[in-house]
Amino acid sequence: LRRHDDARSLLRAAYATEADLIPDENAGTLTVRLHHLANRMSSEVLRHLCEELNATMTPFPGTSMRLVYELVS
Repeated sequence: LRRHDDARSLLRAAYATEADLIPDENAGTLTVRLHHLANRMSSEVLRHLCEELNATMTPFPGTSMRLVYELVS
């Protein structure tokens, strides 16, 4: 993103989009499925953010379930 305001706008849109939470106790994951944003470019940036967040292997607080982020196809 070229401008600071672009990043802020993208995050605002991401926080406002619908998401599905899918726990999988056998796999030890909590999948957060985000719906695509209004335009293709924003969705691509969000897809990259999901990849970066997944690389952190972050557990959901208070559980041993690892957060997995993805965009709904």
